[in-house]
Amino acid sequence: MHDVAPAVLLGLDPLWLSASIFLATYVLLISEKVHRTVAVMLGAGLMILSGIITQDDAFDGVDFNTISLLTGMMILVGITQRTGVFQFVAIWVVKKAKANPRGILVMLATVTAVFSALFDNVTTVLLIVPVTLLIVEKLELSPYPFLFAEIFASNIGGTATLIGDPPNIMIGSAVGLSFSDFIYELGPVVIVIHLAVLLFLYLLWGKQLTSSDEARARIMAFDESDSITDPALLRQSMAVMGIVITGFILGEFIGLQSGSIALGGAALLLLLFTVGRTGKEQSKRVQEVLAELEWVTILFFMCLFMMVHGLRASGLLELLGHQLLAFTGGDLQVTTFATLWLATIASAIIDNVPFVATMIPVLQSTAPHLGGPEAMEPVWWALSLGACLGGNGSLVGATANIIVAGFAERAGYPISFFRFLLIGIPVLLLSAVIASGYIYLRHFA
Repeated sequence: MHDVAPAVLLGLDPLWLSASIFLATYVLLISEKVHRTVAVMLGAGLMILSGIITQDDAFDGVDFNTISLLTGMMILVGITQRTGVFQFVAIWVVKKAKANPRGILVMLATVTAVFSALFDNVTTVLLIVPVTLLIVEKLELSPYPFLFAEIFASNIGGTATLIGDPPNIMIGSAVGLSFSDFIYELGPVVIVIHLAVLLFLYLLWGKQLTSSDEARARIMAFDESDSITDPALLRQSMAVMGIVITGFILGEFIGLQSGSIALGGAALLLLLFTVGRTGKEQSKRVQEVLAELEWVTILFFMCLFMMVHGLRASGLLELLGHQLLAFTGGDLQVTTFATLWLATIASAIIDNVPFVATMIPVLQSTAPHLGGPEAMEPVWWALSLGACLGGNGSLVGATANIIVAGFAERAGYPISFFRFLLIGIPVLLLSAVIASGYIYLRHFA
């Protein structure tokens, strides 16, 4: 594989050319004038056409473990959601809270956090938010406290596991961190941050969370069992999901990567979903499941990897690594906290996925100067915490935020960029301070 393609367009400096292409792509991403997938496709294409990398190099730069993991989990969740289990859980927790609005907020937020850790935050909000809007309508309450709680919980919960948020998938794949590594390292601090944010929201909105006895009675009349549309498929889905999660935990011991485990689980559930049916019906079911995959997201990731590989090949990432070392003086502790706060602030402003894709090779280039790959572990946890938690800072900080805002607007409750900032910034700062304290106590005290 070539580091730099031999014939760069017009003899231009590949370093500055790759930087220009990348910055132009970022401008398009931030402006939202061009769809983000189209923007990175253009960026990846220009990296190849300009001669910074060859086509073969571009595909070598794609992290197919990440792509496989995303695809496999999308298939698993896509089939599982057909059972109605997510709606079942939402209604069940509401009834367990006796339709008390404060209890509902805490429980729905907690369910969102758990689901985001086990699946992904985008899928979780797609399933939970419509049910939430139905519940608050019946309770005659403003949906804002509940929607904000679920946004924050989805990004916080997704931080705890390898599969909860795309940045973690990318970090885990690039560095070799396992499912159990993420839970062991980030699980405790995620619980603390989740509880702290719930307390903040309670202090902010607690007095508004009251409803009439009549409204609560209407909610208690819901029958959660009506949500389950296919009990047999539910049992199969839960069994396969259990196998997959067990595989994630044991993957490092059995020599399998998370992408292979996710795709294997997806294939097994697809088999169970179609077996015993006619060829025509099998074809229809498979096509329906695959048609529902977020192909736009998958293509976005592939082109992003290609574009970042162009930056690596041009030498730009190595240069940025040296600049980071110069700023931190090669001190591991300073580098760790600089990474945490840089990731937190940057991820509130721009999408955390391209940011993390850029930072991974930059930080990898600093490893020899910071004690080697083993010594770098605190830096990777800092990057994960900052990138995932930073998504709570603004409306555009995470894809889940945009999805919830879309639901809210259609329901007649628009969430403006400024309104989100007023609540998101305090949540971001609170989360980052707790994360900083945790990393210090765990790795440097």
